[in-house]
Amino acid sequence: MNDAQRDNPALNRFRDLFGPEFGHGRSFDLARLRAALDALGAPHEKLPPVVHVAGTNGKGSTIAFLRSIAEAAGLRVHAFTKPHLLHLRERFRIAGALATDDALIAAAERVAHVSTELTQFEAQVAAAFLLFSETPADLTLIEVGLGGRDDATNVIPPPRLAVITTISLDHQDALGESIEEIAAHKAGILKPGLTAIIARQPEAARAVIEAEAAHVGATLLQQGAAWDAFPNNGRLVAQTLERALDMPLPTLFGTHQVENAGLAIAALLALDDARFTSAAFAKGVAQASWPGRLQPLTRGVFAEAAHGAELWIDGGHNVGAAHALVSALGLMQRKRPAKTALIIGMRARKDWRAFVTTLAPSAARVVAVPLGDEGAAPEALAQCARDAGALASTAPDLTNAIGAALSSGAERILICGSLLLAGEALRDAGALD
Repeated sequence: MNDAQRDNPALNRFRDLFGPEFGHGRSFDLARLRAALDALGAPHEKLPPVVHVAGTNGKGSTIAFLRSIAEAAGLRVHAFTKPHLLHLRERFRIAGALATDDALIAAAERVAHVSTELTQFEAQVAAAFLLFSETPADLTLIEVGLGGRDDATNVIPPPRLAVITTISLDHQDALGESIEEIAAHKAGILKPGLTAIIARQPEAARAVIEAEAAHVGATLLQQGAAWDAFPNNGRLVAQTLERALDMPLPTLFGTHQVENAGLAIAALLALDDARFTSAAFAKGVAQASWPGRLQPLTRGVFAEAAHGAELWIDGGHNVGAAHALVSALGLMQRKRPAKTALIIGMRARKDWRAFVTTLAPSAARVVAVPLGDEGAAPEALAQCARDAGALASTAPDLTNAIGAALSSGAERILICGSLLLAGEALRDAGALD
């Protein structure tokens, strides 16, 4: 991780100018960002048509499908996402190409020239709006950073569409302890007259979203009512009230990725643009990629250390992600039965107990690893796995953890629990170069 930090000049410059990403407890205050944007010439009001994406799980994957389909249809697409795995530039895609470190550093300095009071994330948002407003494109995809209502990205004028992925518990310290409180933040991206595409939600979240939509005058297109998507005979079927599409399954693995692809398809169909042909949908879904999300690792020293065992990585880190992984591991077992081991490292501030308790019973072995100064203690993770009924141990690093998994007879190994851990594996494999 230290190597990645040293080889991250854009991130280092943002830190120098603006400090920690979210200001360590500073209150939400969109007024300071709006003032800075006004001083920069209001770039947030000069963006190509925007699709604004909030939710707990699946935001990045949904944007990956949106971008891939739009590009297959011939559109030039901007995208702002978070977090990154290795390099800050992963968050900024300008007309299809990742931003360069030089461009990001220059944008950061332009933002700092008008305000040094912003948090680092607010400055990143301002930099994205600057870069996007100055490069022609057909579509802008913006992922909410935290919540929605008070998020820095929510300074934009009403977007072309809003999208809300599935909501579950995460970031409770900032968003509240209940699904209802968290959903209220997510629903804050709804605007008067706006159309919003909504993934299948827990009942408590659905009720909050519907109430907010009624309050502001937004139209909801909800999964299960206005649209749906599901696997059928090895294909992906997506349908709205007006149109049905049959296409290959996504390369991104798991039933949850079928739903993310369906959410993206429903959103783009709502744009009613003739460029989105059946062929563009099929090509875009098949070609979409999103590193660190249930991704097979086939090269690098970790893949070599696996000695032919399947090696997978996933950066999901909340209970919703754990449930998705349980489903995906079950699908893998039906396709090819194999003894499975989990290598888990997690941030201490995440609800690691819920994640481990949910996922550990799906594996024959759990090996817990440290995650730097921010990590939960490996022995605590291992004990949680034992309490859930799994055999568990600890290892000092990924290489030793893979060895421990193999010694237990594992034929399939999943490294999971944090994007930091996924990033470490991907950096070694050169998978993001």
